[in-house]
Amino acid sequence: MRAPLNYLKIVFAVLLLLLTACSEQLPAWQLPAWQDGKLVVIVPEPSLGAESEFERELAQLFGKHLNTEIVLISSPQSQIFQELHRQRAHFAAAALPSGVNIHSIQFGPSYQIVREQVICNRETKLPRKISDLSKKQLAVVAGSPQESLLHELRKKSPSLLWQTRPHLTIQGLLKEVSLGTINCALANELQFSNARNFFPNLAVAFNIGSPSKLAWAFSQDTDPSLIKEIEVFFTQIRKDGTLNRLLDQYYGHSIQFKLVDARTFIRRVDNRLSKYRPLFDEAAAATDEDWRLLAALSYQESHWNPLATSFTHVRGMMMLTEATADQMKVKNRLDPRESIMAGSKYLKMLKGQLPERITEPDLTWMALAAYNQGRGHLEDARVLTQRAGQNPDAWSDVKKWMRRLNQPGYYKTLKYGYARGGEAVILVENIRSYYNMLRKMRPEVVPITEEFSFSYRLTDPVKEPKELPEENP
Repeated sequence: MRAPLNYLKIVFAVLLLLLTACSEQLPAWQLPAWQDGKLVVIVPEPSLGAESEFERELAQLFGKHLNTEIVLISSPQSQIFQELHRQRAHFAAAALPSGVNIHSIQFGPSYQIVREQVICNRETKLPRKISDLSKKQLAVVAGSPQESLLHELRKKSPSLLWQTRPHLTIQGLLKEVSLGTINCALANELQFSNARNFFPNLAVAFNIGSPSKLAWAFSQDTDPSLIKEIEVFFTQIRKDGTLNRLLDQYYGHSIQFKLVDARTFIRRVDNRLSKYRPLFDEAAAATDEDWRLLAALSYQESHWNPLATSFTHVRGMMMLTEATADQMKVKNRLDPRESIMAGSKYLKMLKGQLPERITEPDLTWMALAAYNQGRGHLEDARVLTQRAGQNPDAWSDVKKWMRRLNQPGYYKTLKYGYARGGEAVILVENIRSYYNMLRKMRPEVVPITEEFSFSYRLTDPVKEPKELPEENP
């Protein structure tokens, strides 16, 4: 029996050596050096909408700055600092407040300042100061900057109490406030701006704490040369206007409609848009445009009313002038199909007439301004922008000067003269808001439900308010 026993011992030893070798060849995780051509970056979850898209594009631009591949991984906010400490990523591009004192975490340059706000259901009595919150059911997302802020405030206000929600995003938390499950929640002003049109019964009770300076976060042992590169990057995009353009692209359209307007839009999406959806799909296929953009334009023009007529005699779903209707060979402006197809093709034509160097989404926003006021007046606004030393190919700059086309000191110096430029700016910004709402209410791809434990997932790069003008009947 000794021989078989010795044989088993030898087999066991060989297996042990093989297992040991395998474990040495497959380390649990090793973050590559950032100079090796690949950066791993934590970004917000896609469900956060504009906040996530903004950070993803910013991170991709940094990758281009370094000529480096960017690998994006999404994380729940409550896990970000822990994952940085475990060196799961080179840094987090996640709109984090740099004033938060977190052990072993450091921050890059601030690129945005936002106010923290107490958001409540307007159908209840709104609190006005921190002491009033003791009478309210207050909640925050677990591990969020807002929770850290409350811990700081409780040092001076020991009676301050709140609930934490470990399995919710800010949007989900604000939905609870809207439904009345809780009275109030904390969010920053950008997070609230993304939610308020979907939950019209929410209101800002008051600003709380000091404004947050948002920045990217790193572990304490991050290579200083990487942080230096990020400082250079932010200095550059501030100087050349890229940062302002991105902020305008993702947040500049965050107009808070009057309560009745937001509710009306949501109701008409449900009970009116479906009737005309096939027509928008047909027009989208013919023009290679997003049907939701065309629908947003139509809603701004007519509230999806095919019989709409203005005092200036523009008519139909896309509110076409007689001249535009003739140009697009429309026989009956009140026919929904003719109107939608003609308006969509006209928008496409306007885009084709603009300089090729203008990129999206600025190209679309400028074409929409031309749709309202004419291409000549848009060109005048671009001339004013260039005279001011700003970028005539960026809507964020052009819209500042388009508003001045009704001022004699400006329009008398221009080729096409007087125009209601401010009206065009309002139209474009409204359409951007409607489009953003439609993208959330009618997503083209059903979002993937994510577990709220940290998991790695490669992601594709994502590419004060005025009252609205009177709508057409």
